Amino acid sequence: MDVQTQADRTFDLLEAEIVSGRIPMGAKLGEEALAARFGVSRGPLREALRRLEGRSLAVRTAHSGVRVVELSEDDLVELYEVRGSLEGLAARLAAERGDDAELADIADLLVRQRDFGKSNADTDYSQGIEQDDFHYRIAMASGSSRLQRLLCGDLYSLIRMCRYKTWSIPGQRKSHQDHERILEAIQNRDGDLAELLMRRHVGVARQRYHQAESRGFTD
Repeated sequence: MDVQTQADRTFDLLEAEIVSGRIPMGAKLGEEALAARFGVSRGPLREALRRLEGRSLAVRTAHSGVRVVELSEDDLVELYEVRGSLEGLAARLAAERGDDAELADIADLLVRQRDFGKSNADTDYSQGIEQDDFHYRIAMASGSSRLQRLLCGDLYSLIRMCRYKTWSIPGQRKSHQDHERILEAIQNRDGDLAELLMRRHVGVARQRYHQAESRGFTD
């Protein structure tokens, strides 16, 4: 396995552990321990850590090295404000520009998620690959490359990290119903309604995050 492939693999593993909370916010990302854990040399590991910094999942300080990012209350407010605006716009553009076949695929995804949830209440189907993520798919359906880069690039990992923290809070069925209503508005080509529903949905997600914080959920 070449150095770049090792760096890619190490980045993917670290990102998954940070996003899921298995490596918690504020944790030190020590090179020696991580190199031994993932079976890689320092070179690929350092490249992976630099990429985590680029995704805003890690920060480097002069005295403590690299640590997982910690989000302050102000950070969270800003993140959800930006997310609500951008995802609302994505829903509007998907209604205006979205390909019928692509929207039908998203409808099929929601059916699979609903069926999966009936027998897997303790697992979040949407936290797998990007193609199983409703929000990711709506961003892609918007047809805006700049919006896609914003929502599916730097912001995406931070958003997923917050969503992981809330999936164990009651309300997943309501979240799925929100997705169905948003998609219905998009398929009906009602951009105003699609944007409104998406903004409301993200606002509720923000409330659920604070509920998770107050109740001490970490998954």
